[in-house]
Amino acid sequence: MDKKGNAIVAAWRDAVAGHQHSVLRRSVWQLASTLTGYVALWALMILSLGISYWLTLALAVFAAGFLVRIFIIFHDAGHGSFFASRRANDITGFITGVLTFTPYLEWRHMHALHHATSGDLDRRGPGDVWTLTVEEYAAASRWQRLKYRMTRNPFILFVIGPLYVFLIEYRFPWSASGEKERRGIHLTNAALAAIMLAMSLTVGLKAYLLIVLPVHMIAGAVGMWLFYVQHQFEDVYWERRGEWDFTRAALNGSSFYRLPKVLQWFTGNIGFHHIHHLSPAIPNYNLERCHNGSAIFKNVKPVTLWSGMKALKFRLWDERQGKLVGFGRVRAFRRELAHRREMLAERAAAKARPPISV
Repeated sequence: MDKKGNAIVAAWRDAVAGHQHSVLRRSVWQLASTLTGYVALWALMILSLGISYWLTLALAVFAAGFLVRIFIIFHDAGHGSFFASRRANDITGFITGVLTFTPYLEWRHMHALHHATSGDLDRRGPGDVWTLTVEEYAAASRWQRLKYRMTRNPFILFVIGPLYVFLIEYRFPWSASGEKERRGIHLTNAALAAIMLAMSLTVGLKAYLLIVLPVHMIAGAVGMWLFYVQHQFEDVYWERRGEWDFTRAALNGSSFYRLPKVLQWFTGNIGFHHIHHLSPAIPNYNLERCHNGSAIFKNVKPVTLWSGMKALKFRLWDERQGKLVGFGRVRAFRRELAHRREMLAERAAAKARPPISV
């Protein structure tokens, strides 16, 4: 790394250094207030079932907001940033993981891989939204292209996908899961089964499902959108392994998603995702202060609610242009490829012609 690169690294390390320590009272208050709000909304939803299911669904929107905030606490615990104590983080992570239907240890491992490979074209996969290059998509089989288009369909991506992941996929270990992670999955499943049994014996299984499904559907859609727009936005950074740079991957490969204050609260400041990728050790309640506290973050272009909607048209990475593009770019690429082949064929034919004798 050259002197300029070293200076940039030193600058951002200084910028995050004062924000990397959790504050016990803030963490305890955030955890207590969020869990209390979530439980209170569940109680109201149970009571509302006897009045109107439309009222239940209205309350489910707010409960989903609290569930997203619970997931942010779970996320911080997985990074070891919510409490100074590792044991406290692990206990918090397991409890909040049960509430979000997410196995803590398995998710922590996969999410660490995401942080280590984000923005690296040669190490795509762990914890990412499936992203192909234009060339890869053009060379894929018809079935692979269909499957890719399905996973990129907004309804599947933000509605069906999260339900499948949180309700089904997370119930089973991966083939590469370690023994500790497997035990964590089984313990999470056992806790979820105990909660379902307790709710069935008290409020009834039907009432439980009428509440839990819309809450998790809404929270899952919001969570998936947040993750999507954090790494699928205009001017996002992707590079091959040899050119990949951690600082650029964090500042340019993770968005600054500027949200209204109320949405920022429910999403636990995760919109400051560029700061989070620079230093996962920063607890969520310090992210905004870190961003505002240093001049090096002033030039980070924000993504807004409106500009973030452009992410829906991004489907593939174009290595030639260095940006995300839509499926329409594939047709242009194929035309360019066909033209290049014609040119090469004409050159080969010209070389093969016998010289004209005079």
